Amino acid sequence: MMQKEQKTSIIESNRTHENDTGSPEVQVAILTERINQLTEHLKVHIHDNHSRRGLYKMIGKRRSLLDYLAKKDIERYRALIAKLGIRK
Repeated sequence: MMQKEQKTSIIESNRTHENDTGSPEVQVAILTERINQLTEHLKVHIHDNHSRRGLYKMIGKRRSLLDYLAKKDIERYRALIAKLGIRK
């Protein structure tokens, strides 16, 4: 689970303007952090299929947000995936 301070710092480093908490960039950054944490959890708890389903749902949500951003503004999309290191 993500701590409040951790989430706040993610929002501050990815926001597009002063009061931004819900832009696609912020949402993708938060999802990416949660996905990374859950991936580490599943490396230890291999048979935790309930959490694995949640992970897959988060990945799908992130994919949808990235597709939307790519369609709306390709430069913001490219900057975001470069910053978060999503594309391998």
